[in-house]
Amino acid sequence: MLRLETKTGWWLVTHPDHAVLAGAFAERWGNERFLPPEPRANVLRGIRRHDDGWAVRDAAPQITRQGKPSAFSVELVGKYSAFEEIDLADYLAVRDRAVRLIASEDTYAAVLISMHTYSLLTEHADRSTIATTDLPLLDAFLEQQRVFQRSLREQISANQSFTPQQGSDAAILDHFRLLQATDNLSLLTCVDYLKPAHLLHPLPLRDGGYAEIQVWPMGQREFVLDPYPFAEKLIRIRFPARHVSGKVFRSPSQLRERFEMAPVEMLMVTVRATQAGDQDSRV
Repeated sequence: MLRLETKTGWWLVTHPDHAVLAGAFAERWGNERFLPPEPRANVLRGIRRHDDGWAVRDAAPQITRQGKPSAFSVELVGKYSAFEEIDLADYLAVRDRAVRLIASEDTYAAVLISMHTYSLLTEHADRSTIATTDLPLLDAFLEQQRVFQRSLREQISANQSFTPQQGSDAAILDHFRLLQATDNLSLLTCVDYLKPAHLLHPLPLRDGGYAEIQVWPMGQREFVLDPYPFAEKLIRIRFPARHVSGKVFRSPSQLRERFEMAPVEMLMVTVRATQAGDQDSRV
């Protein structure tokens, strides 16, 4: 779950819905400067489905020790330090399920999701928030992901529907970075992030180079991207969320009851290229 605090409660967005939003950004990726993804269908499937493993857990939201909805929040942007709020074994099971669910359908999508999982738990995870007794479990999981990725890459290499370039380590790395970039833009949207940010990795350009994309908040769920990676100079995308009243909950069941009663509403994100006057607004 992803959460955004309001005056009277919380907007809650499920992980699968957040991933679909990331996929919507990826569908629009590419213009005269930025390369679109190829093989397109496989990459988009990996991005849209990278959080399928959360579906069961998000259907029954949990609470933190403070009684808040247990969810990714604005405080966690740029880091991954919420392991005191979730049982590590449960978390790893969710992450493993996300990879295994897609692997039987699409090996290319699965390797991107596994790389995303591995990155979250190595480059971004704060190991100090993980109990010392749980670290062997984490390290065993990471080794399993490395082994699984090697197996998936072998299958991709043997699959003649992919060109040698599409199955290359460089292309797979670029598409993993696109997953990370669109995932991050979706996260910034769902928590309505109000500080300057970036999309984590340099992304491939048509001229063979790479560019890092800066993100500038310009209003409620409105962002300027520079350089701009989409064909349309302004895009608006709607995504589902539920507003749950109350700041603190006595029990998970109280949160679940209010979550189930809350209607699904559609929020909107606006992303656009820079315009005259934006520079002054960003200072």
